[in-house]
Amino acid sequence: MPERGDRDQYVLGVLARNGSLSVAALAKELGVSDVTVRSTLRSLEARGLLTRTWGGAKPTSIQNVLERAPQHRDEKDLIARAAADMIVDFDTVFIEAGTTTAQVVRHLGGRVGVQIVTNSTLVFTYARQIPDIDVILTGGRFHRESESLVGLVALRGIRGFNARLAFVGTDGFSRRGITTQFAEGAEVITAMAAHAEQTWLLADSSKYACTGFVSVLGLDELAGIITDEGLDADTRRGLRAAVPHVRVVENNSRDTSAWINSRDPEDR
Repeated sequence: MPERGDRDQYVLGVLARNGSLSVAALAKELGVSDVTVRSTLRSLEARGLLTRTWGGAKPTSIQNVLERAPQHRDEKDLIARAAADMIVDFDTVFIEAGTTTAQVVRHLGGRVGVQIVTNSTLVFTYARQIPDIDVILTGGRFHRESESLVGLVALRGIRGFNARLAFVGTDGFSRRGITTQFAEGAEVITAMAAHAEQTWLLADSSKYACTGFVSVLGLDELAGIITDEGLDADTRRGLRAAVPHVRVVENNSRDTSAWINSRDPEDR
């Protein structure tokens, strides 16, 4: 029988591929009971990731997120965990919408007094389950493809706060900076960076050397990048020359991270 986390991802994968699913068919595929499948569907519906139907389920409006979420799942989780480790009790944090950034909140159990300002409805679905985390939604126009709130109202909401940390995502990054396909998303990132003491990019290595339509921030405007070990040594050196900190998460230990500082003479 698959573990719960694996079962959740399998269900989301079926929805992403097929657009719907049947409880009976899924139970047979997974080798579990109908009751177990229905329990899984209820949990995913509570997180806003699907809508249950008679005898099955269908995607919510976040089909694009459902398609992206399973991709590089392990890397995204490690990156999010490393970002969460930076957050302390009573911290103030901006979290921009994205499939990696949203996972940060899942690793904040046990923290108290943390205040999160976000334009991500996915962040909200996770944060609402942690009683000692305060979450403030920016407001704004709902953008279905990214599960985000954007536009003038969102920008006004962001500009009303100041945070120690901002965690942002990207459609692509390189030595030229971070980019996105979505102009209004770029505005949100820029606003968060302007009102945060430190801005950190959370991006798995598959995003490197990809270029989106809209330029957002230069690497010199970031405090650091958290990514995975898929980047080669030359790429790490290039990033290190432009960014104060590059944190590379690794799969081979419980402490899944290694710090690379731009002032270090050699790559580690």
